[in-house]
Amino acid sequence: MKVKKRVLLLFAGIVWLIAGFNVLRIGIICYKEYKTFLNFFISFLVFLIFQIFIFSRLVKKHTRRIHSYENEKQFFLIFFDLKSFIIMVIMISGGIIIRSFNLAPEIFIATFYTGLGASLMLAGILFTFEFIRFNIYI
Repeated sequence: MKVKKRVLLLFAGIVWLIAGFNVLRIGIICYKEYKTFLNFFISFLVFLIFQIFIFSRLVKKHTRRIHSYENEKQFFLIFFDLKSFIIMVIMISGGIIIRSFNLAPEIFIATFYTGLGASLMLAGILFTFEFIRFNIYI
């Protein structure tokens, strides 16, 4: 199934928004007993670290890659490259394993997942903005 290359940015946005929402939801559910300024600050730091060093770069990298495709129509799953799909599978599997086997304390899940989920959601929003921007300038 092929789609216009600009739609790949929307697919990326939807995938990251859904992933971010689910991770953020888990973090917020775990936060009920850990609502302190320090924990909120830690979540904010996790958010900043992931946003600055990983997800903002990922959005730029994949947006440039998608714009560079010569053919207008592309296979719908190439909104990410193979490396990004592998990283996504590892992150999802790791998160499931950590929670299933109680490998991390709930306070870690609360603070880390909240920051990570918010950062993932922002990446989804940024991909969606790139989709909108791409459609405005075409």
